[in-house]
Amino acid sequence: MKQALVTLVGLFIMGHAMSAEQKTLQVVPQVDLARYLGKWYEIATIPMRFQKGCTGVTATYTLRPDGDITVLNECRKDSLAGKYKSVTGKAWVVDTATNAKLKVRFFWPFSGDYWVIELDSTDYQYAVVGHPNRKYLWILSRRPQMDGARYEDLLARIRDVHGYDLSGIKKTPQPAE
Repeated sequence: MKQALVTLVGLFIMGHAMSAEQKTLQVVPQVDLARYLGKWYEIATIPMRFQKGCTGVTATYTLRPDGDITVLNECRKDSLAGKYKSVTGKAWVVDTATNAKLKVRFFWPFSGDYWVIELDSTDYQYAVVGHPNRKYLWILSRRPQMDGARYEDLLARIRDVHGYDLSGIKKTPQPAE
């Protein structure tokens, strides 16, 4: 009886350890930051509060002299013809083994996780950025429009591989190409 109880407790602990491991958001194996720099268009998002009403969203990343990254987020309020809004922040790598885990700060002293979980490693034409709590997500593209099949494939991977609930995802209006 005692051995059966020890076995059950051991299986219980292993099960919790495995489920905790499965819950860890996985990032891409490597991000070449020099190739990642530049302008990205937001195709879809599970938005943060400050993004409310933003359309035509872009993020432009440039290298700073200190090795960190300047982040310029721009959008139009409520429509593509709406009032222009922008915010500038700073990002820095927190996982130098992959460069896929960064922190981003727009308002000191607050910073947030910026994890690259999907990336077109060949041409850097699309990326998916997530947060370890899976409450926020951004699908990014180098062009304002993304092929429908690519978008659906990314949604399936985000849901099935990364464990996101996509009920809150919203497509971001972008200008026609």
